[in-house]
Amino acid sequence: MTSDSHDRHAPTTTVHPVGGNGGTPVDITGKLAVVAVDAGHARIYAIDGDAAPALETINAPDPSHVNHNIFHRHGNPSGAFDVDGPETTAYFKALAHALAHARGVLLVGHGKGKANFSHQFESFLEKHHRDVAAKIVANVRADIDDLTDRQLLRLGEQHFHIDVPRRA
Repeated sequence: MTSDSHDRHAPTTTVHPVGGNGGTPVDITGKLAVVAVDAGHARIYAIDGDAAPALETINAPDPSHVNHNIFHRHGNPSGAFDVDGPETTAYFKALAHALAHARGVLLVGHGKGKANFSHQFESFLEKHHRDVAAKIVANVRADIDDLTDRQLLRLGEQHFHIDVPRRA
Protein backbone atom coordinates (compact mmCIF):
# COMPACT_ATOMS: atom_id res chain seq x y z
CA MET A 1 0.00 0.00 0.00
CA THR A 2 1.45 3.37 -0.96
CA SER A 3 1.45 6.29 1.40
CA ASP A 4 -1.05 8.04 -0.90
CA SER A 5 -3.56 5.19 -0.65
CA HIS A 6 -2.98 5.02 3.11
CA ASP A 7 -3.86 8.72 3.43
CA ARG A 8 -7.12 8.11 1.56
CA HIS A 9 -8.22 5.80 4.38
CA ALA A 10 -7.26 8.13 7.21
CA PRO A 11 -10.16 9.71 9.13
CA THR A 12 -10.22 13.49 9.27
CA THR A 13 -10.59 15.21 12.61
CA THR A 14 -12.05 18.62 13.39
CA VAL A 15 -11.93 19.90 16.94
CA HIS A 16 -13.81 22.89 18.31
CA PRO A 17 -15.57 24.06 21.46
CA VAL A 18 -19.31 23.41 21.45
CA GLY A 19 -20.90 26.32 19.63
CA GLY A 20 -17.49 27.56 18.44
CA ASN A 21 -15.83 27.67 15.06
CA GLY A 22 -12.39 26.33 15.90
CA GLY A 23 -10.11 25.54 18.78
CA THR A 24 -7.43 23.39 20.28
CA PRO A 25 -7.62 19.58 20.41
CA VAL A 26 -9.94 18.21 23.06
CA ASP A 27 -8.24 16.56 26.03
CA ILE A 28 -10.63 13.77 27.02
CA THR A 29 -8.32 12.26 29.67
CA GLY A 30 -10.33 11.44 32.78
CA LYS A 31 -13.49 13.04 31.39
CA LEU A 32 -16.84 11.59 30.45
CA ALA A 33 -17.55 11.29 26.73
CA VAL A 34 -20.81 11.45 24.82
CA VAL A 35 -20.34 9.99 21.33
CA ALA A 36 -22.99 10.52 18.63
CA VAL A 37 -21.83 8.15 15.90
CA ASP A 38 -23.04 7.18 12.44
CA ALA A 39 -21.41 5.90 9.25
CA GLY A 40 -20.33 9.37 8.14
CA HIS A 41 -18.95 11.02 11.26
CA ALA A 42 -18.84 11.00 15.05
CA ARG A 43 -19.32 13.91 17.40
CA ILE A 44 -17.42 13.39 20.65
CA TYR A 45 -18.32 15.62 23.59
CA ALA A 46 -15.98 15.80 26.57
CA ILE A 47 -17.95 16.53 29.72
CA ASP A 48 -16.13 17.96 32.70
CA GLY A 49 -18.23 19.38 35.53
CA ASP A 50 -16.04 22.46 35.93
CA ALA A 51 -15.20 23.43 32.36
CA ALA A 52 -17.25 24.25 29.29
CA PRO A 53 -17.89 21.13 27.22
CA ALA A 54 -15.78 20.62 24.12
CA LEU A 55 -16.65 18.89 20.86
CA GLU A 56 -14.44 16.85 18.54
CA THR A 57 -15.71 15.64 15.17
CA ILE A 58 -14.17 12.63 13.44
CA ASN A 59 -15.22 12.11 9.82
CA ALA A 60 -15.18 8.60 8.38
CA PRO A 61 -12.96 8.06 5.35
CA ASP A 62 -14.82 6.75 2.32
CA PRO A 63 -12.66 7.23 -0.78
CA SER A 64 -14.43 4.45 -2.67
CA HIS A 65 -17.86 5.89 -1.72
CA VAL A 66 -19.09 2.56 -0.36
CA ASN A 67 -20.70 4.03 2.76
CA HIS A 68 -21.84 7.37 1.34
CA ASN A 69 -25.30 6.02 0.55
CA ILE A 70 -25.99 2.58 1.93
CA PHE A 71 -29.24 2.31 -0.03
CA HIS A 72 -27.36 2.53 -3.32
CA ARG A 73 -25.98 -0.89 -4.22
CA HIS A 74 -23.36 0.05 -6.83
CA GLY A 75 -20.07 -1.05 -5.28
CA ASN A 76 -21.98 -2.23 -2.20
CA PRO A 77 -24.07 -5.27 -3.24
CA SER A 78 -25.33 -6.02 0.25
CA GLY A 79 -26.58 -2.46 0.73
CA ALA A 80 -25.25 -2.57 4.30
CA PHE A 81 -22.36 -0.97 6.14
CA ASP A 82 -18.99 -2.27 5.00
CA VAL A 83 -18.03 -3.02 8.60
CA ASP A 84 -14.98 -5.10 7.65
CA GLY A 85 -13.71 -2.69 5.00
CA PRO A 86 -10.48 -0.72 5.45
CA GLU A 87 -12.28 2.63 5.64
CA THR A 88 -14.62 1.53 8.42
CA THR A 89 -11.82 -0.21 10.32
CA ALA A 90 -9.69 2.97 10.15
CA TYR A 91 -12.68 5.00 11.34
CA PHE A 92 -13.36 2.64 14.26
CA LYS A 93 -9.67 2.65 15.24
CA ALA A 94 -9.60 6.46 15.22
CA LEU A 95 -12.68 6.56 17.44
CA ALA A 96 -11.23 3.96 19.81
CA HIS A 97 -7.99 5.95 20.02
CA ALA A 98 -9.92 9.17 20.72
CA LEU A 99 -11.86 7.47 23.55
CA ALA A 100 -8.98 5.49 25.09
CA HIS A 101 -8.39 7.91 27.97
CA ALA A 102 -12.02 8.76 28.74
CA ARG A 103 -13.36 7.91 32.18
CA GLY A 104 -16.76 6.80 30.79
CA VAL A 105 -18.47 6.66 27.40
CA LEU A 106 -22.09 7.09 26.35
CA LEU A 107 -22.72 5.95 22.77
CA VAL A 108 -25.65 7.50 20.90
CA GLY A 109 -26.72 6.22 17.50
CA HIS A 110 -29.76 5.92 15.29
CA GLY A 111 -31.15 3.04 13.32
CA LYS A 112 -32.45 -0.37 14.26
CA GLY A 113 -30.60 -3.67 14.48
CA LYS A 114 -27.74 -3.98 12.01
CA ALA A 115 -28.42 -0.44 10.77
CA ASN A 116 -27.46 1.05 14.14
CA PHE A 117 -23.86 2.12 13.63
CA SER A 118 -23.26 2.67 17.34
CA HIS A 119 -24.01 -1.03 17.91
CA GLN A 120 -21.54 -1.92 15.14
CA PHE A 121 -18.92 0.29 16.80
CA GLU A 122 -19.59 -1.23 20.23
CA SER A 123 -19.15 -4.74 18.77
CA PHE A 124 -15.82 -3.65 17.23
CA LEU A 125 -14.68 -2.30 20.61
CA GLU A 126 -15.66 -5.50 22.41
CA LYS A 127 -13.62 -7.50 19.91
CA HIS A 128 -10.56 -5.28 19.42
CA HIS A 129 -10.45 -2.69 22.25
CA ARG A 130 -11.90 -4.27 25.37
CA ASP A 131 -10.41 -1.56 27.58
CA VAL A 132 -12.48 1.09 25.78
CA ALA A 133 -15.57 -1.16 25.58
CA ALA A 134 -15.46 -1.55 29.36
CA LYS A 135 -15.96 2.23 29.72
CA ILE A 136 -19.30 2.23 27.87
CA VAL A 137 -22.11 3.01 30.32
CA ALA A 138 -24.93 2.82 27.74
CA ASN A 139 -25.66 2.67 24.02
CA VAL A 140 -28.71 4.85 23.39
CA ARG A 141 -30.83 5.03 20.25
CA ALA A 142 -31.82 8.59 19.32
CA ASP A 143 -32.31 10.74 16.23
CA ILE A 144 -28.79 12.16 16.33
CA ASP A 145 -29.21 14.18 13.14
CA ASP A 146 -31.95 16.27 14.74
CA LEU A 147 -30.44 16.63 18.22
CA THR A 148 -28.50 19.81 18.91
CA ASP A 149 -25.16 19.87 20.70
CA ARG A 150 -26.87 21.06 23.89
CA GLN A 151 -29.48 18.27 23.73
CA LEU A 152 -26.78 15.62 23.31
CA LEU A 153 -24.85 17.11 26.22
CA ARG A 154 -27.96 17.03 28.39
CA LEU A 155 -28.54 13.39 27.43
CA GLY A 156 -24.99 12.65 28.57
CA GLU A 157 -25.46 14.55 31.81
CA GLN A 158 -28.58 12.52 32.54
CA HIS A 159 -26.85 9.20 31.90
CA PHE A 160 -23.79 10.20 33.93
CA HIS A 161 -26.00 11.64 36.74
CA ILE A 162 -24.49 15.11 36.51
CA ASP A 163 -26.38 18.14 37.80
CA VAL A 164 -27.18 20.57 35.03
CA PRO A 165 -24.52 23.30 35.04
CA ARG A 166 -25.39 26.86 34.20
CA ARG A 167 -24.66 27.63 30.60
CA ALA A 168 -24.44 30.96 28.86
